[in-house]
Amino acid sequence: MSSFHDFGLAEPITRALADEKYVTPTPIQTQTIPIALTRRDLIGIAQTGTGKTAAFALPILHHLFTNRRRPERKTCRVLVLSPTRELSSQILDSFRTYGRHVGISTALVIGGVAMGAQVRSLLNGVDVLVATPGRLLDLVGSNALRLGYVEHLVLDEADRMLDMGFIHDIRKIVAKLPAHRQTLFFSATMPGAIAELADQMLRDPAKLSVTPVSSTVDRVEQRVMRVDRAAKAAVLANVLKREQVDRALVFTRTKHGADKVVRGLAKAGIAAAAIHGNKSQNQRERVLMAFRSGVIRTLVATDIAARGIDVDGISHVVNFDLPNVPETYVHRIGRTARAGAAGTAISLCDAEELPFLRDIEKLIRRSIPATDDRSAPAQHDRPAAQGRAPATQKYPTAQRSRQPHNGTGKRPHREVHAAPRTRHPQKQPGNTPAGIAGVAFLQTRPGRASDPRGTGQGGSKGR
Repeated sequence: MSSFHDFGLAEPITRALADEKYVTPTPIQTQTIPIALTRRDLIGIAQTGTGKTAAFALPILHHLFTNRRRPERKTCRVLVLSPTRELSSQILDSFRTYGRHVGISTALVIGGVAMGAQVRSLLNGVDVLVATPGRLLDLVGSNALRLGYVEHLVLDEADRMLDMGFIHDIRKIVAKLPAHRQTLFFSATMPGAIAELADQMLRDPAKLSVTPVSSTVDRVEQRVMRVDRAAKAAVLANVLKREQVDRALVFTRTKHGADKVVRGLAKAGIAAAAIHGNKSQNQRERVLMAFRSGVIRTLVATDIAARGIDVDGISHVVNFDLPNVPETYVHRIGRTARAGAAGTAISLCDAEELPFLRDIEKLIRRSIPATDDRSAPAQHDRPAAQGRAPATQKYPTAQRSRQPHNGTGKRPHREVHAAPRTRHPQKQPGNTPAGIAGVAFLQTRPGRASDPRGTGQGGSKGR
């Protein structure tokens, strides 16, 4: 398809797309929308930034427009489940943007906020409900919501649901849904547990795959810096000062590590803020608004908290800690080079993280050029031979550390350390950029959150 008009979507929907100046669908949209319009079940394998939200929102809105009826009290016609609060909020914004001329009712059900307003929003029923699993089950358990009238179920980021321990909640939710429904199932990867869940949830699904998880974004310039662990904070500060940074997203493995990085950058005169699971919903919204507006240009995040951050103009992704799951690296660097822009991904690798680097290079099937803290890379990515990355051969061999924090021998996907609650970064001495204290951090709709060319994925856990 060369245009959204080719799908035969209802006129109010194509008018909303024209309002947003969206003409050409992405590959996942080209494959998904025609099938979803037939109301067939579907499994879509697609990673962050491929335009999944519009791929499922547009055909669902078409069905709501062409099959108008008033929802029953305390019910919803469309249920979208996502793993995080931020992602849920952005999905709802997209439905409202694309459906602005359709006349739909919507509601958001997430943890971290009072239930009273959510209960009231469901009293008369809604067309589209976007929810995180934990809070949804709370409302079902209190008889504030009935799931027996759902016509369309969307499960987004299914692999992250598994990572965050939501699979049992999802099974409970699915058991309460009518058997006759359309289910659209999206995941960046398909581990065994997710494949089993899909088999139980879907009937004769179409299976689509766009941009395998092992493929990194072509426009991202990737490099790795070999540094001692103790020197990482200083190297990060030098990188952020030297590079032409519009906005930088820095990833750490733990919540405590994110706060520590922010404090170190403040000492170096660089304004930054952290976002992770120990921050309140209000704090996260204020920090994200400051990041979107450019009041702060460096955001430090854990992987779970970063799901759903959809911010235009992220020029740099820095892996302060290399992820111990190689697929996570692909998700991280996908935060830059969005919508045709270029981007840079820099990884700080100490000796203990060399096994993680090898796993990443094996997954993406190329070596990541190595640089030091003073020079830019003099080479481009080149294919790795036989799955072993040449770039790592010159490094001394390090004892592989799986970091089995839970005693099982498995490397965890989650944030592994719970840190004490700290003050909001904007209140810490030396960490307040000019004007941040005077910014009204109100909840607003991001200017490009509804871009069908790519929707970001994540934030805090939904319950």
